[in-house]
Amino acid sequence: MPKKETKEKIEKEKPKVEVKKNKSTNISQKSEEKPIEDKKLMGKDPEEKKETKIEKRKEKKDRIGILNIYTTFNNTIMNLTDLSGKSIAKFGGGQSTKQDRLKANPTIAMFVSQRIAEEARDNGITGFYVKVRAKTGQNNPGPGAHAAIKSLTRAGFRILSIMDTTKIPRGGPKKKGGRRGRRP
Repeated sequence: MPKKETKEKIEKEKPKVEVKKNKSTNISQKSEEKPIEDKKLMGKDPEEKKETKIEKRKEKKDRIGILNIYTTFNNTIMNLTDLSGKSIAKFGGGQSTKQDRLKANPTIAMFVSQRIAEEARDNGITGFYVKVRAKTGQNNPGPGAHAAIKSLTRAGFRILSIMDTTKIPRGGPKKKGGRRGRRP
């Protein structure tokens, strides 16, 4: 009888061995289970720490907004909205300078985009869909569009897409200037 008891004690004291098989290769690996006491001594299980870090990353959500930039050769106007179209902030070149000739300047467009960036940070926005619009019928937007987008990327915002939404005339009313066109 005493021999059976000792065998049972020895079996209890031995660490349990599990055999795991990898699906990609048919190699069997032996892994030993750590005693529960060791995990308690360390504080938390290392696997639990990894899970909490992953959960924290998932909690941080990116909020995205739509930035409408209207640039002409006379002014630059920027309007920030959320995805539903509700306006969050609107700034123009006239709010940064009072000189009419400077409203379309790329430097002023950078100042306007910095004010938009401050409002976006206050509202938790991290990325933008940018819609650039020029005056109807113009081939390219004004000088402030490129500078404004570049300024936003430097401020740390993600630009998800840039879309040109300039309106194109399809026929429509007659242009001004008369039969022989505009003369100098």
